[in-house]
Amino acid sequence: MAHTTDPSSDASESGSVTEAPLTTDQLEREGDIAADYIEEFLDICDLDGDIDIDARNGRAYLAVKASDADNLRVLSKPDTVNALQELTRLAVQNKTGSFSRLILDIGGSRETREAELATLVGHAIERIEGGATAADLPAMSSYERKLVHDIVAASNGYRSESSGEGRDRHTVITAA
Repeated sequence: MAHTTDPSSDASESGSVTEAPLTTDQLEREGDIAADYIEEFLDICDLDGDIDIDARNGRAYLAVKASDADNLRVLSKPDTVNALQELTRLAVQNKTGSFSRLILDIGGSRETREAELATLVGHAIERIEGGATAADLPAMSSYERKLVHDIVAASNGYRSESSGEGRDRHTVITAA
């Protein structure tokens, strides 16, 4: 049930471990800047999409949806979403002068990934129940590790912690 986080895990992504939380106004501004950037990107690609802006857990959250699911299929692949998210964060940073931790979801890609992570955690727990002392998950982003920590915290009798550095940073699950 324990959930261990290492503040240094976000240092490379946030630029500073001790950043103050953003205000609602700041998150709304980030969301507006990001939405303008994504809207322009969709126009260049000649793709249709509706953009919803929200604030969740101290982050701006953009969801791009389309009535025709095929319209966003190429953009909703995990690597593509992550790349577009980084470009969008840079666009926001360029306008605000501050690092952005916004989350971009295209065509439900984040829900899909969260379900995949829940399955990974389930298999890891099965390995531990089968006698393993720990189960290492593959390297993933800090956002995905946070999701894993939350999933493990909801599983009675297990704990997780991040391990490794840089691109090799991953989550290790053990019995509590």
